[in-house]
Amino acid sequence: MPDANVRIPAEARDRLSEIAAAEGLSLRAYLARLAESLLTPAERSERAERARAALREWSGYDPTDTERTDLDAELDRRLHQAAAR
Repeated sequence: MPDANVRIPAEARDRLSEIAAAEGLSLRAYLARLAESLLTPAERSERAERARAALREWSGYDPTDTERTDLDAELDRRLHQAAAR
C-alpha cells in the first residue's frame, strides 16, 4: 500500500507520536488503526438508520421529522442546562 504525506502542525504530530509510542506502535501504525476504528459520515448515517429501523420494528416508535426535531431541541436544552450547573 502506498504511503501518503499529511501536513499537520508539529504539536499535533508530536502528541500523536507520544500516544502511539505509549501503545507500542509507530505513528504510521497508530494512524492506520485509528482510521480503521472511525466511521465515515455515510457509515454513521447507515448505522443510525439501521438503529432507527430496529427501534421501529421492536417498539413501533416512529417519530415524524417534526417530533424528532422537537426532541433534539429538548435534549439540547437539557444538556445545556446540566452543563451550566
